[in-house]
Amino acid sequence: MESREKDVQSGPGVYKHLPVAAKHHDAPMVSVLLPTFNRPKYLAQALASAVNQTYRNLQVIVVNDGGEDVSDVIGSFNDPRVLFIDRKENHGKAFSLNQALAGAEGKYIAYLDDDDLYYPNHIETLVDALEEKPQCGAAYSDLYNAHCELAPDGSRIILSKVVDVSRDFDRFLVLYFNNVLHVSLMHRKDLLERTGPYNEALDVLIDWDMTRRLAFFTDFCHLCQITGQYHTTPGRSDRISVRQRKDKRKYLGDALKIRTTRPPKPWLKIRDLSIIFTAAQPTRQTIETLALIWRYTFYPYKLYLPMPQTQLDSLQTQMPNIVPIPVQPKACEAERIDAALAKCDGEYVAVVPAGFEIRDFWLEDSLYGLINSQGCRDAYELEASSDALWAVVLEKSDLMRARSSFSHLPLRQSLEAANIRLRRLCPEEIPFQFDQLLEQARRTQKDGNYAKAAVMFQYIAEHYQNELWMKTLATEAFFKAANLTKAAELACELNRQRPTVDTLLLEARIKRQEKNFSEAIQLLEKAKQFIEARELIWT
Repeated sequence: MESREKDVQSGPGVYKHLPVAAKHHDAPMVSVLLPTFNRPKYLAQALASAVNQTYRNLQVIVVNDGGEDVSDVIGSFNDPRVLFIDRKENHGKAFSLNQALAGAEGKYIAYLDDDDLYYPNHIETLVDALEEKPQCGAAYSDLYNAHCELAPDGSRIILSKVVDVSRDFDRFLVLYFNNVLHVSLMHRKDLLERTGPYNEALDVLIDWDMTRRLAFFTDFCHLCQITGQYHTTPGRSDRISVRQRKDKRKYLGDALKIRTTRPPKPWLKIRDLSIIFTAAQPTRQTIETLALIWRYTFYPYKLYLPMPQTQLDSLQTQMPNIVPIPVQPKACEAERIDAALAKCDGEYVAVVPAGFEIRDFWLEDSLYGLINSQGCRDAYELEASSDALWAVVLEKSDLMRARSSFSHLPLRQSLEAANIRLRRLCPEEIPFQFDQLLEQARRTQKDGNYAKAAVMFQYIAEHYQNELWMKTLATEAFFKAANLTKAAELACELNRQRPTVDTLLLEARIKRQEKNFSEAIQLLEKAKQFIEARELIWT
Protein backbone atom coordinates (compact mmCIF):
# COMPACT_ATOMS: atom_id res chain seq x y z
CA MET A 1 0.00 0.00 0.00
CA GLU A 2 1.41 3.40 -0.99
CA SER A 3 1.91 5.91 1.81
CA ARG A 4 3.05 9.44 2.53
CA GLU A 5 4.11 11.11 5.75
CA LYS A 6 2.08 13.52 7.80
CA ASP A 7 2.14 14.97 11.33
CA VAL A 8 -0.99 13.87 13.17
CA GLN A 9 -2.57 15.36 16.29
CA SER A 10 -4.56 12.79 18.26
CA GLY A 11 -5.15 13.14 21.97
CA PRO A 12 -2.16 14.05 24.14
CA GLY A 13 1.02 14.69 22.18
CA VAL A 14 1.86 14.95 18.50
CA TYR A 15 2.54 11.75 16.56
CA LYS A 16 5.20 12.48 13.98
CA HIS A 17 6.01 10.91 10.65
CA LEU A 18 3.19 8.39 10.56
CA PRO A 19 2.49 6.69 7.24
CA VAL A 20 -0.92 7.74 5.91
CA ALA A 21 -2.36 5.17 3.53
CA ALA A 22 -3.24 6.48 0.10
CA LYS A 23 -6.97 6.16 -0.46
CA HIS A 24 -7.58 3.39 -2.96
CA HIS A 25 -10.82 3.25 -4.86
CA ASP A 26 -11.42 -0.29 -3.62
CA ALA A 27 -10.57 0.31 0.06
CA PRO A 28 -13.55 -0.94 2.12
CA MET A 29 -15.29 1.61 4.32
CA VAL A 30 -15.11 1.21 8.09
CA SER A 31 -17.86 2.56 10.34
CA VAL A 32 -16.59 3.55 13.80
CA LEU A 33 -19.31 3.68 16.46
CA LEU A 34 -18.61 6.18 19.23
CA PRO A 35 -21.31 6.56 21.93
CA THR A 36 -20.78 9.36 24.45
CA PHE A 37 -22.34 10.59 27.67
CA ASN A 38 -21.21 13.63 29.68
CA ARG A 39 -17.50 13.45 28.88
CA PRO A 40 -16.79 16.23 26.36
CA LYS A 41 -13.12 16.54 27.36
CA TYR A 42 -12.43 12.86 26.78
CA LEU A 43 -14.65 12.80 23.69
CA ALA A 44 -12.49 15.38 21.92
CA GLN A 45 -9.42 13.18 22.34
CA ALA A 46 -11.22 9.97 21.39
CA LEU A 47 -12.73 11.51 18.25
CA ALA A 48 -9.38 12.99 17.25
CA SER A 49 -7.81 9.53 17.48
CA ALA A 50 -10.52 8.20 15.13
CA VAL A 51 -10.49 10.86 12.42
CA ASN A 52 -6.68 10.95 12.30
CA GLN A 53 -6.26 7.30 11.40
CA THR A 54 -3.77 6.33 8.73
CA TYR A 55 -6.71 4.56 7.09
CA ARG A 56 -8.88 7.27 5.56
CA ASN A 57 -12.04 5.56 4.28
CA LEU A 58 -13.94 6.00 7.52
CA GLN A 59 -17.36 6.92 8.77
CA VAL A 60 -17.36 7.94 12.44
CA ILE A 61 -20.83 7.89 14.02
CA VAL A 62 -20.96 9.80 17.32
CA VAL A 63 -24.11 9.28 19.40
CA ASN A 64 -24.80 11.62 22.31
CA ASP A 65 -26.83 9.48 24.71
CA GLY A 66 -28.80 12.32 26.28
CA GLY A 67 -25.76 13.89 27.89
CA GLU A 68 -24.53 17.46 27.95
CA ASP A 69 -24.21 19.33 24.68
CA VAL A 70 -21.12 18.30 22.70
CA SER A 71 -22.04 19.87 19.36
CA ASP A 72 -19.14 22.33 19.71
CA VAL A 73 -16.72 19.40 20.10
CA ILE A 74 -18.08 17.74 16.96
CA GLY A 75 -18.13 21.01 15.00
CA SER A 76 -14.51 21.76 15.84
CA PHE A 77 -13.38 18.86 13.64
CA ASN A 78 -15.25 20.05 10.54
CA ASP A 79 -14.86 16.56 9.08
CA PRO A 80 -17.55 15.31 6.66
CA ARG A 81 -16.80 11.72 7.69
CA VAL A 82 -18.25 12.42 11.18
CA LEU A 83 -21.98 11.76 11.56
CA PHE A 84 -23.45 13.20 14.77
CA ILE A 85 -26.64 11.86 16.36
CA ASP A 86 -27.59 14.29 19.13
CA ARG A 87 -30.23 12.48 21.15
CA LYS A 88 -31.72 14.36 24.09
CA GLU A 89 -32.96 11.27 25.98
CA ASN A 90 -30.68 8.84 27.80
CA HIS A 91 -31.41 5.25 26.71
CA GLY A 92 -28.10 3.54 27.45
CA LYS A 93 -25.13 2.31 25.47
CA ALA A 94 -26.84 -0.63 23.75
CA PHE A 95 -29.56 1.66 22.36
CA SER A 96 -26.89 4.11 21.16
CA LEU A 97 -24.94 1.38 19.39
CA ASN A 98 -28.07 0.11 17.66
CA GLN A 99 -28.92 3.64 16.57
CA ALA A 100 -25.41 4.07 15.17
CA LEU A 101 -25.59 0.71 13.39
CA ALA A 102 -28.76 1.85 11.62
CA GLY A 103 -26.68 4.49 9.87
CA ALA A 104 -23.49 2.46 9.42
CA GLU A 105 -22.46 2.11 5.78
CA GLY A 106 -19.12 0.35 6.22
CA LYS A 107 -18.17 -3.18 5.29
CA TYR A 108 -16.56 -3.35 8.72
CA ILE A 109 -17.67 -2.11 12.14
CA ALA A 110 -15.25 -0.81 14.78
CA TYR A 111 -15.90 0.55 18.26
CA LEU A 112 -14.50 3.40 20.33
CA ASP A 113 -15.65 4.51 23.78
CA ASP A 114 -15.53 8.22 24.48
CA ASP A 115 -12.80 7.82 27.12
CA ASP A 116 -10.46 5.55 25.10
CA LEU A 117 -8.02 6.13 22.27
CA TYR A 118 -7.06 4.56 18.98
CA TYR A 119 -3.44 4.76 17.91
CA PRO A 120 -3.11 5.97 14.30
CA ASN A 121 -2.53 2.50 12.85
CA HIS A 122 -5.51 0.83 14.58
CA ILE A 123 -8.02 0.72 11.72
CA GLU A 124 -5.47 -0.02 9.01
CA THR A 125 -4.02 -2.92 11.03
CA LEU A 126 -7.39 -4.57 11.56
CA VAL A 127 -8.66 -4.00 8.02
CA ASP A 128 -5.49 -5.52 6.57
CA ALA A 129 -5.94 -8.60 8.76
CA LEU A 130 -9.59 -9.09 7.78
CA GLU A 131 -8.91 -8.57 4.09
CA GLU A 132 -6.02 -11.04 4.18
CA LYS A 133 -7.97 -13.66 6.16
CA PRO A 134 -11.53 -13.76 4.79
CA GLN A 135 -12.21 -16.90 6.83
CA CYS A 136 -12.14 -14.64 9.89
CA GLY A 137 -15.08 -12.28 10.16
CA ALA A 138 -13.66 -10.54 13.24
CA ALA A 139 -10.24 -9.36 14.36
CA TYR A 140 -8.89 -7.77 17.52
CA SER A 141 -5.61 -6.26 18.62
CA ASP A 142 -3.86 -5.69 21.94
CA LEU A 143 -4.37 -2.57 24.04
CA TYR A 144 -2.53 -0.71 26.73
CA ASN A 145 -4.19 -0.36 30.09
CA ALA A 146 -3.20 3.22 30.92
CA HIS A 147 -3.10 3.54 34.71
CA CYS A 148 -4.17 7.08 35.55
CA GLU A 149 -4.58 9.51 38.38
CA LEU A 150 -7.52 11.89 38.28
CA ALA A 151 -6.56 15.55 38.49
CA PRO A 152 -8.83 18.03 40.36
CA ASP A 153 -10.23 19.26 37.02
CA GLY A 154 -11.22 15.72 36.03
CA SER A 155 -8.42 15.21 33.53
CA ARG A 156 -6.30 12.08 33.62
CA ILE A 157 -2.61 11.94 34.40
CA ILE A 158 -1.14 8.76 32.92
CA LEU A 159 1.24 7.08 35.36
CA SER A 160 2.06 3.91 33.45
CA LYS A 161 0.91 1.67 30.62
CA VAL A 162 0.72 -2.10 30.83
CA VAL A 163 -0.49 -4.81 28.44
CA ASP A 164 -2.66 -6.72 30.91
CA VAL A 165 -3.67 -9.40 28.44
CA SER A 166 -2.60 -10.58 25.00
CA ARG A 167 -4.90 -13.53 24.53
CA ASP A 168 -5.32 -15.64 21.40
CA PHE A 169 -8.83 -16.52 20.31
CA ASP A 170 -10.49 -19.39 22.16
CA ARG A 171 -14.17 -19.87 21.36
CA PHE A 172 -14.81 -21.90 24.51
CA LEU A 173 -13.33 -19.07 26.57
CA VAL A 174 -15.45 -16.42 24.84
CA LEU A 175 -18.56 -18.41 25.77
CA TYR A 176 -17.42 -18.30 29.42
CA PHE A 177 -15.70 -14.94 29.75
CA ASN A 178 -14.97 -11.87 27.67
CA ASN A 179 -11.30 -11.36 26.85
CA VAL A 180 -11.88 -9.19 23.76
CA LEU A 181 -12.37 -5.52 24.60
CA HIS A 182 -14.74 -3.80 22.21
CA VAL A 183 -12.24 -0.99 21.56
CA SER A 184 -9.87 -3.58 20.09
CA LEU A 185 -12.52 -5.30 17.93
CA MET A 186 -13.49 -4.99 14.27
CA HIS A 187 -15.94 -7.28 12.47
CA ARG A 188 -17.88 -7.60 9.24
CA LYS A 189 -21.14 -5.71 9.36
CA ASP A 190 -23.05 -8.49 7.61
CA LEU A 191 -22.52 -10.76 10.63
CA LEU A 192 -25.07 -8.64 12.49
CA GLU A 193 -27.74 -10.12 10.23
CA ARG A 194 -27.05 -13.40 12.04
CA THR A 195 -26.28 -12.19 15.56
CA GLY A 196 -29.10 -9.66 15.79
CA PRO A 197 -28.71 -6.16 17.32
CA TYR A 198 -27.39 -5.18 20.73
CA ASN A 199 -29.55 -6.26 23.67
CA GLU A 200 -31.02 -3.05 25.04
CA ALA A 201 -32.19 -4.82 28.21
CA LEU A 202 -28.55 -5.09 29.36
CA ASP A 203 -26.82 -2.44 31.45
CA VAL A 204 -23.41 -4.14 31.77
CA LEU A 205 -21.39 -6.65 29.72
CA ILE A 206 -22.98 -5.27 26.55
CA ASP A 207 -19.79 -5.84 24.59
CA TRP A 208 -19.39 -9.46 25.77
CA ASP A 209 -22.96 -10.21 24.71
CA MET A 210 -22.16 -9.19 21.14
CA THR A 211 -18.71 -10.79 21.05
CA ARG A 212 -20.17 -14.05 22.34
CA ARG A 213 -22.87 -14.05 19.66
CA LEU A 214 -20.31 -13.32 16.95
CA ALA A 215 -18.40 -16.42 18.06
CA PHE A 216 -21.38 -18.57 17.00
CA PHE A 217 -20.77 -17.60 13.38
CA THR A 218 -17.11 -16.75 12.76
CA ASP A 219 -13.51 -17.22 13.82
CA PHE A 220 -11.56 -14.28 15.26
CA CYS A 221 -8.05 -13.22 14.30
CA HIS A 222 -5.87 -12.00 17.18
CA LEU A 223 -3.15 -9.49 16.31
CA CYS A 224 -0.30 -9.14 18.80
CA GLN A 225 0.01 -5.44 18.01
CA ILE A 226 -0.80 -2.62 20.42
CA THR A 227 -3.14 -0.30 18.56
CA GLY A 228 -4.89 1.66 21.29
CA GLN A 229 -5.41 2.24 24.96
CA TYR A 230 -8.11 2.23 27.61
CA HIS A 231 -7.86 3.87 31.02
CA THR A 232 -8.21 2.72 34.61
CA THR A 233 -8.06 4.85 37.72
CA PRO A 234 -7.22 2.76 40.82
CA GLY A 235 -9.32 3.55 43.87
CA ARG A 236 -11.95 5.81 42.31
CA SER A 237 -12.58 4.81 38.75
CA ASP A 238 -14.71 7.15 36.66
CA ARG A 239 -15.49 4.47 34.06
CA ILE A 240 -19.24 3.95 33.65
CA SER A 241 -18.84 0.19 33.21
CA VAL A 242 -16.99 -0.07 36.55
CA ARG A 243 -19.63 1.91 38.42
CA GLN A 244 -22.44 -0.17 36.95
CA ARG A 245 -20.86 -3.43 38.16
CA LYS A 246 -21.24 -2.44 41.81
CA ASP A 247 -24.82 -3.75 41.83
CA LYS A 248 -23.81 -7.41 42.05
CA ARG A 249 -27.37 -8.71 41.75
CA LYS A 250 -27.94 -6.76 38.52
CA TYR A 251 -24.52 -7.78 37.24
CA LEU A 252 -25.25 -11.48 37.79
CA GLY A 253 -28.66 -11.09 36.17
CA ASP A 254 -27.15 -9.57 33.04
CA ALA A 255 -24.45 -12.26 32.94
CA LEU A 256 -27.11 -14.98 33.03
CA LYS A 257 -29.09 -13.26 30.27
CA ILE A 258 -25.98 -13.30 28.11
CA ARG A 259 -25.10 -16.93 28.84
CA THR A 260 -28.58 -18.10 27.90
CA THR A 261 -28.82 -16.01 24.72
CA ARG A 262 -29.29 -18.18 21.65
CA PRO A 263 -28.97 -16.36 18.31
CA PRO A 264 -31.02 -17.71 15.39
CA LYS A 265 -29.73 -20.85 13.70
CA PRO A 266 -27.93 -22.08 11.67
CA TRP A 267 -24.82 -21.64 13.81
CA LEU A 268 -21.70 -21.96 11.70
CA LYS A 269 -19.13 -22.51 14.45
CA ILE A 270 -20.95 -24.00 17.45
CA ARG A 271 -22.89 -27.26 17.83
CA ASP A 272 -25.93 -27.12 20.09
CA LEU A 273 -26.41 -28.92 23.42
CA SER A 274 -29.61 -30.49 24.72
CA ILE A 275 -29.84 -31.25 28.45
CA ILE A 276 -32.42 -33.88 29.37
CA PHE A 277 -33.30 -33.41 33.03
CA THR A 278 -34.83 -36.64 34.29
CA ALA A 279 -36.65 -35.41 37.41
CA ALA A 280 -40.09 -37.03 37.61
CA GLN A 281 -41.76 -34.14 39.42
CA PRO A 282 -41.06 -30.51 40.40
CA THR A 283 -39.89 -31.04 43.99
CA ARG A 284 -37.86 -28.50 45.93
CA GLN A 285 -34.73 -30.38 44.94
CA THR A 286 -35.78 -30.20 41.29
CA ILE A 287 -36.22 -26.42 41.46
CA GLU A 288 -32.85 -25.99 43.20
CA THR A 289 -31.08 -28.10 40.57
CA LEU A 290 -32.69 -26.12 37.74
CA ALA A 291 -31.56 -22.86 39.35
CA LEU A 292 -28.00 -24.14 39.63
CA ILE A 293 -27.96 -25.33 36.01
CA TRP A 294 -29.13 -21.86 34.97
CA ARG A 295 -26.42 -20.20 37.04
CA TYR A 296 -23.43 -22.34 36.14
CA THR A 297 -23.92 -23.55 32.55
CA PHE A 298 -22.19 -21.32 30.00
CA TYR A 299 -22.25 -23.50 26.88
CA PRO A 300 -25.39 -22.75 24.78
CA TYR A 301 -28.15 -25.20 25.60
CA LYS A 302 -31.85 -26.00 25.83
CA LEU A 303 -33.13 -27.96 28.80
CA TYR A 304 -35.73 -30.64 28.11
CA LEU A 305 -38.05 -31.49 30.97
CA PRO A 306 -40.08 -34.74 30.48
CA MET A 307 -42.88 -34.76 33.09
CA PRO A 308 -46.59 -35.43 33.22
CA GLN A 309 -48.58 -32.40 32.07
CA THR A 310 -50.02 -31.78 35.54
CA GLN A 311 -46.51 -31.63 36.98
CA LEU A 312 -45.34 -29.30 34.23
CA ASP A 313 -48.30 -27.01 34.94
CA SER A 314 -47.29 -26.76 38.60
CA LEU A 315 -43.62 -26.03 37.82
CA GLN A 316 -42.63 -22.56 38.98
CA THR A 317 -39.38 -21.36 37.45
CA GLN A 318 -38.22 -18.35 35.43
CA MET A 319 -35.37 -20.30 33.86
CA PRO A 320 -35.13 -19.63 30.10
CA ASN A 321 -34.62 -22.19 27.35
CA ILE A 322 -36.78 -24.86 29.01
CA VAL A 323 -38.67 -27.20 26.67
CA PRO A 324 -41.54 -28.99 28.48
CA ILE A 325 -42.11 -32.57 27.29
CA PRO A 326 -45.46 -34.02 28.44
CA VAL A 327 -45.25 -37.74 29.23
CA GLN A 328 -47.58 -40.35 30.69
CA PRO A 329 -47.95 -40.19 34.50
CA LYS A 330 -46.45 -43.65 35.01
CA ALA A 331 -43.60 -43.30 32.49
CA CYS A 332 -40.31 -44.74 33.75
CA GLU A 333 -37.02 -42.85 33.50
CA ALA A 334 -36.00 -44.54 30.24
CA GLU A 335 -39.37 -43.67 28.67
CA ARG A 336 -39.02 -40.04 29.80
CA ILE A 337 -35.55 -39.87 28.29
CA ASP A 338 -36.80 -41.32 25.00
CA ALA A 339 -39.68 -38.83 24.87
CA ALA A 340 -37.29 -35.91 25.38
CA LEU A 341 -34.73 -37.30 22.94
CA ALA A 342 -37.36 -37.34 20.19
CA LYS A 343 -37.66 -33.54 20.58
CA CYS A 344 -33.98 -32.64 21.13
CA ASP A 345 -32.43 -30.47 18.42
CA GLY A 346 -28.89 -30.32 19.81
CA GLU A 347 -26.00 -32.27 18.31
CA TYR A 348 -24.84 -33.10 21.86
CA VAL A 349 -27.10 -34.49 24.58
CA ALA A 350 -26.50 -34.57 28.33
CA VAL A 351 -28.72 -36.66 30.60
CA VAL A 352 -28.81 -35.34 34.17
CA PRO A 353 -30.78 -36.55 37.22
CA ALA A 354 -32.34 -34.34 39.90
CA GLY A 355 -30.00 -33.68 42.81
CA PHE A 356 -26.88 -33.91 40.67
CA GLU A 357 -24.02 -31.69 41.89
CA ILE A 358 -23.93 -28.49 39.84
CA ARG A 359 -20.97 -26.10 40.03
CA ASP A 360 -18.59 -24.28 37.70
CA PHE A 361 -17.69 -26.48 34.69
CA TRP A 362 -20.00 -29.24 35.96
CA LEU A 363 -20.88 -30.15 32.39
CA GLU A 364 -18.48 -28.19 30.20
CA ASP A 365 -15.35 -30.11 31.26
CA SER A 366 -16.73 -33.40 29.92
CA LEU A 367 -18.39 -31.69 26.97
CA TYR A 368 -15.05 -30.17 25.96
CA GLY A 369 -13.52 -33.66 25.92
CA LEU A 370 -16.40 -34.90 23.77
CA ILE A 371 -16.08 -31.98 21.33
CA ASN A 372 -12.39 -32.76 20.84
CA SER A 373 -12.72 -36.55 20.73
CA GLN A 374 -12.57 -36.52 16.90
CA GLY A 375 -15.59 -38.65 16.11
CA CYS A 376 -14.92 -41.49 18.56
CA ARG A 377 -18.01 -43.30 19.82
CA ASP A 378 -17.44 -42.15 23.39
CA ALA A 379 -19.88 -41.07 26.07
CA TYR A 380 -18.32 -38.91 28.77
CA GLU A 381 -19.54 -39.40 32.32
CA LEU A 382 -19.71 -36.07 34.10
CA GLU A 383 -17.10 -35.54 36.80
CA ALA A 384 -19.55 -35.73 39.74
CA SER A 385 -21.33 -38.75 38.28
CA SER A 386 -21.84 -41.77 40.54
CA ASP A 387 -23.87 -45.00 40.50
CA ALA A 388 -26.56 -43.23 42.54
CA LEU A 389 -26.63 -40.07 40.42
CA TRP A 390 -25.34 -41.02 36.98
CA ALA A 391 -24.94 -38.30 34.34
CA VAL A 392 -23.46 -38.43 30.86
CA VAL A 393 -22.91 -36.34 27.73
CA LEU A 394 -22.54 -37.77 24.23
CA GLU A 395 -23.35 -37.28 20.58
CA LYS A 396 -27.08 -37.25 19.91
CA SER A 397 -26.62 -39.68 17.01
CA ASP A 398 -24.96 -42.22 19.35
CA LEU A 399 -27.67 -41.84 21.95
CA MET A 400 -30.43 -42.28 19.37
CA ARG A 401 -28.76 -45.39 17.98
CA ALA A 402 -28.49 -46.94 21.43
CA ARG A 403 -32.04 -46.09 22.43
CA SER A 404 -33.62 -47.21 19.14
CA SER A 405 -31.86 -50.57 19.32
CA PHE A 406 -32.12 -51.18 23.08
CA SER A 407 -35.08 -49.14 24.28
CA HIS A 408 -36.06 -51.95 26.68
CA LEU A 409 -32.86 -51.31 28.69
CA PRO A 410 -32.06 -48.52 31.13
CA LEU A 411 -29.93 -45.72 29.69
CA ARG A 412 -26.53 -46.88 30.88
CA GLN A 413 -27.03 -50.48 29.83
CA SER A 414 -28.35 -49.44 26.42
CA LEU A 415 -25.18 -47.46 25.75
CA GLU A 416 -22.99 -50.40 26.72
CA ALA A 417 -25.07 -52.73 24.56
CA ALA A 418 -24.56 -50.38 21.60
CA ASN A 419 -20.76 -50.56 22.10
CA ILE A 420 -20.52 -46.92 23.09
CA ARG A 421 -17.52 -46.52 25.36
CA LEU A 422 -18.31 -44.95 28.73
CA ARG A 423 -15.34 -43.01 29.95
CA ARG A 424 -14.13 -40.26 32.25
CA LEU A 425 -12.27 -37.14 31.24
CA CYS A 426 -8.47 -37.44 31.17
CA PRO A 427 -6.41 -34.62 32.72
CA GLU A 428 -5.01 -33.59 29.34
CA GLU A 429 -8.55 -33.17 27.97
CA ILE A 430 -9.63 -30.57 30.53
CA PRO A 431 -10.40 -27.13 29.02
CA PHE A 432 -8.68 -23.91 30.05
CA GLN A 433 -5.40 -25.67 30.85
CA PHE A 434 -3.60 -22.46 29.93
CA ASP A 435 -5.59 -20.60 32.57
CA GLN A 436 -4.97 -23.24 35.21
CA LEU A 437 -1.23 -23.25 34.58
CA LEU A 438 -1.17 -19.46 34.57
CA GLU A 439 -2.95 -19.37 37.92
CA GLN A 440 -0.46 -21.87 39.37
CA ALA A 441 2.49 -19.84 38.10
CA ARG A 442 1.08 -16.62 39.52
CA ARG A 443 0.42 -18.31 42.86
CA THR A 444 4.00 -19.58 42.89
CA GLN A 445 5.23 -16.07 42.18
CA LYS A 446 3.05 -14.62 44.91
CA ASP A 447 4.59 -17.11 47.35
CA GLY A 448 8.01 -15.65 46.51
CA ASN A 449 9.37 -18.54 44.47
CA TYR A 450 10.25 -16.37 41.48
CA ALA A 451 12.72 -18.80 39.91
CA LYS A 452 10.14 -21.59 39.73
CA ALA A 453 7.45 -19.17 38.51
CA ALA A 454 9.74 -17.95 35.73
CA VAL A 455 10.28 -21.50 34.50
CA MET A 456 6.53 -22.11 34.60
CA PHE A 457 5.77 -18.96 32.60
CA GLN A 458 8.40 -19.96 30.05
CA TYR A 459 6.94 -23.46 29.80
CA ILE A 460 3.49 -22.00 29.11
CA ALA A 461 4.98 -19.74 26.43
CA GLU A 462 6.60 -22.71 24.70
CA HIS A 463 3.67 -25.15 24.88
CA TYR A 464 0.58 -22.97 24.69
CA GLN A 465 -0.59 -19.84 22.90
CA ASN A 466 -0.15 -16.25 24.09
CA GLU A 467 3.64 -16.38 23.72
CA LEU A 468 4.46 -12.67 24.06
CA TRP A 469 2.35 -12.25 27.17
CA MET A 470 3.86 -15.29 28.87
CA LYS A 471 7.44 -14.33 27.96
CA THR A 472 6.84 -10.92 29.51
CA LEU A 473 5.73 -12.53 32.77
CA ALA A 474 8.70 -14.91 32.63
CA THR A 475 11.09 -11.98 32.16
CA GLU A 476 9.72 -10.19 35.21
CA ALA A 477 9.97 -13.36 37.31
CA PHE A 478 13.57 -14.06 36.21
CA PHE A 479 14.49 -10.50 37.16
CA LYS A 480 12.95 -10.86 40.63
CA ALA A 481 14.79 -14.17 41.00
CA ALA A 482 18.06 -12.26 40.33
CA ASN A 483 18.71 -14.29 37.17
CA LEU A 484 19.77 -11.22 35.22
CA THR A 485 21.28 -13.21 32.35
CA LYS A 486 18.01 -14.93 31.51
CA ALA A 487 15.95 -11.80 32.19
CA ALA A 488 18.17 -9.73 29.91
CA GLU A 489 17.98 -12.33 27.15
CA LEU A 490 14.17 -12.41 27.19
CA ALA A 491 13.76 -8.65 27.63
CA CYS A 492 16.02 -7.95 24.66
CA GLU A 493 14.10 -10.51 22.55
CA LEU A 494 10.72 -8.98 23.49
CA ASN A 495 11.86 -5.43 22.82
CA ARG A 496 13.09 -6.43 19.38
CA GLN A 497 9.80 -8.15 18.61
CA ARG A 498 7.27 -5.83 20.30
CA PRO A 499 8.51 -3.28 22.83
CA THR A 500 6.08 -2.19 25.51
CA VAL A 501 6.38 0.21 28.42
CA ASP A 502 6.84 -2.59 30.95
CA THR A 503 9.40 -4.57 28.91
CA LEU A 504 11.41 -1.41 28.16
CA LEU A 505 11.45 -0.44 31.83
CA LEU A 506 12.46 -3.97 32.79
CA GLU A 507 15.39 -4.03 30.37
CA ALA A 508 16.41 -0.56 31.58
CA ARG A 509 16.56 -1.84 35.17
CA ILE A 510 18.71 -4.74 34.04
CA LYS A 511 21.07 -2.41 32.16
CA ARG A 512 21.32 -0.18 35.22
CA GLN A 513 22.27 -3.14 37.41
CA GLU A 514 24.88 -4.05 34.81
CA LYS A 515 26.08 -0.39 35.10
CA ASN A 516 25.36 0.13 31.42
CA PHE A 517 23.85 3.53 32.12
CA SER A 518 23.81 4.90 28.58
CA GLU A 519 21.62 2.06 27.26
CA ALA A 520 19.46 2.24 30.38
CA ILE A 521 18.81 5.94 29.69
CA GLN A 522 17.91 5.22 26.07
CA LEU A 523 15.43 2.54 27.14
CA LEU A 524 13.89 4.83 29.77
CA GLU A 525 13.49 7.59 27.21
CA LYS A 526 11.76 5.16 24.84
CA ALA A 527 9.39 4.06 27.62
CA LYS A 528 8.66 7.71 28.41
CA GLN A 529 7.76 8.33 24.77
CA PHE A 530 5.32 5.42 24.88
CA ILE A 531 3.69 6.70 28.07
CA GLU A 532 3.37 10.20 26.63
CA ALA A 533 2.01 8.77 23.36
CA ARG A 534 4.77 10.32 21.31
CA GLU A 535 5.88 7.00 19.82
CA LEU A 536 3.15 4.67 18.66
CA ILE A 537 4.42 2.58 15.78
CA TRP A 538 6.42 -0.43 16.87
CA THR A 539 7.90 -1.51 13.56
